[in-house]
Amino acid sequence: VQLQASGGGLVQPGGSLRLSCAASGVTLDFYDISWTRQAPGKEREGVSCISSNGGSTYYADSVKGRFTISRDQTTVYLQMNSLEPEDTALYYCATISCDGLREGVFGSGGQGTQVTVSS
Repeated sequence: VQLQASGGGLVQPGGSLRLSCAASGVTLDFYDISWTRQAPGKEREGVSCISSNGGSTYYADSVKGRFTISRDQTTVYLQMNSLEPEDTALYYCATISCDGLREGVFGSGGQGTQVTVSS
């Protein structure tokens, strides 16, 4: 399944953005969906995950309390509040299981969406 992340942009510190992740012509009902990010010069890291039925979520410590993941049949959302300059990165979504994300499976490639937090 090929996913497309969108919704990135430039925002001031303390601001908010909502990212979306969707697949063309395919519902995402059967998949855990994970968000990962990669900042310039750094390795990709896990951000958040939601289980296929939406009943379980996971957040990296760095975003806990600020980011919220949610989903409907066709789209997974990442609501990002209280953004910090350290959140600046290319954000990706992928069908990585939540167990996999917790264990350090972050994937590679994909077409991310750029989030830049700067004043």
